[in-house]
Amino acid sequence: MNPQPPSPPAQVCVRHTDRPTGLACTRCGRPACPECLRPASVGQHCVDCIRADQRGTRKVRTASGSVAARTATPYVTYVLIALNVVVYAITAAQSRSLMENQRGSALFIDWVMYPPAVAAGEWFRVVGSGFLHYGLIHLLLNMFALYVVGRDIELVLGRARYLAVYLISLLGGSAAVMLLAQNSLTAGASGAVYGLFGAITVILIRLRQNPNSMLILIGINVFISFSLPGISLMGHLGGLAAGTLATLGIMFLPQWVRARTPEKARTVGVVALAVLAVAALAVIGLAAASLS
Repeated sequence: MNPQPPSPPAQVCVRHTDRPTGLACTRCGRPACPECLRPASVGQHCVDCIRADQRGTRKVRTASGSVAARTATPYVTYVLIALNVVVYAITAAQSRSLMENQRGSALFIDWVMYPPAVAAGEWFRVVGSGFLHYGLIHLLLNMFALYVVGRDIELVLGRARYLAVYLISLLGGSAAVMLLAQNSLTAGASGAVYGLFGAITVILIRLRQNPNSMLILIGINVFISFSLPGISLMGHLGGLAAGTLATLGIMFLPQWVRARTPEKARTVGVVALAVLAVAALAVIGLAAASLS
């Protein structure tokens, strides 16, 4: 009787050598276990081939030069809204009032923008005041505006740049209050929201869309800020100027300085944002020094 020929050794996964497998990648032909394979239009590809494809694929970028997000969900906008709501809920609980949450709330007293207190070293008020609100209606108006314009801006600028524009707008509003409204008590996201109004206007112009509706909205809101008492005109105008300039730095400045590659254009935009942030902080510092 002739002995049976020895059977060929079983194939093992190239990534998990302890796993025998009868499967293989239809692209590179290497054996792979089910965990390392992904369905493809023809057959199945191993994770290494999929990663190689992703590295070689040119990334889709928005008009601002940022990488287009894989999902259209505006996470940063939602987080900002959530933070404002949480801070408001704390002040309302402390004051036991939805409409007069500034009365009896330790957090509101500690965070409200009061230039002499900033000059005394309480710099956290510069940012913290942007998450406080005078009553439920104030909160709802600002959060509705943030939701409406923030979603589109986040998709165009990208999450990091959008957050930078928001914070620079907030700093711009605080800087204007420190410089020109030194005896006021200022709170609210309005300065940052006005900055987003300026940002969406710049984006519309860059995309060659009609910005008239936003210009009219800005004009109406500025008129209201001038007309009604108790509204922080300086905070609104400072935020509007800062947000507009920040978005100009992202959307237009790279063209103006002739940044010829996407990398150089992004660098110009980042430098512009950094310069504006430093300028706002410098104004706040100078105003604080004058109050000391």
